[in-house]
Amino acid sequence: MKQYLGVDIIEISRIEQAVGRWGDSFLGRVYTAEELRLYRGKLPSLAARFAAKEAAVKALGVNELIYRDIEVTAEPGGRPAITLYGRARSRALELGITDLAVSLSHSRDYAAAVVSGIV
Repeated sequence: MKQYLGVDIIEISRIEQAVGRWGDSFLGRVYTAEELRLYRGKLPSLAARFAAKEAAVKALGVNELIYRDIEVTAEPGGRPAITLYGRARSRALELGITDLAVSLSHSRDYAAAVVSGIV
């Protein structure tokens, strides 16, 4: 059995700085419309989702950044969930990954995520 795993940690202040410097341009390049609807203005949540996107890219084993092809929202009850689109979805199917599991966490200064591919 193959296992696909990715982990990432980011300083929340880095997301704050990017939003402050590039504003909607940055947000639109990284986050889907649904993510922005749910989490705009919530820096720890945006940072955790950024970390999840990075972790998913690592789990999928791709070198290109495909942030908007990876959507991190929540199921009813709050459990985080990943939906893949476009190139990310195609890559997952190539690997035989049927789903991705994700865990998010953040403290005052950092956000972290672990993503595991389910085959």
